[in-house]
Order: sequence, then structure tokens, then C-alpha cells
Amino acid sequence: MVVMRAVALCFKKFLKVEECLIYCNLGRTQFSKKCEEFGIYKNSMGYYRRDDIDKMLAGKQEYNMSAEKKQWL
Repeated sequence: MVVMRAVALCFKKFLKVEECLIYCNLGRTQFSKKCEEFGIYKNSMGYYRRDDIDKMLAGKQEYNMSAEKKQWL
């Protein structure tokens, strides 16, 4: 059952926090630190874009926006 869920996550464009933890194979604290480091934030509905998570896992840091600037967008 868990394997089927993990495979299904690969086809979703947006992921919930719990799904991101499974997708990245990281703990909650590690995931939060990585997201902060790479400037990845949840959208207004509480989801992360899978493309952003993929870039984070690949080590591509494209975002240079601080949390204060992101808050106004």
C-alpha cells in the first residue's frame, strides 16, 4: 500500500506536506530546513509544487527571495 502511494506521488503536480516528506524521504525538520534554504514555500492552499521539490532535491538553487519579500507576493 505504501509503495502504491509513493508511485502515485510522482504523477501529482502539487503535494501536501506529508506527501512531500514521503517523496523526499526526509524528516519534517530536515524538509523544513531544506525548503527554507532553497526558498520553497507552500501556496495559499497549503501545497508545494512538485517541480520546486524536484529542483531542491537536484540541488538547483534558483530562488534568492527572502521570506519577508515572499510574504508580500
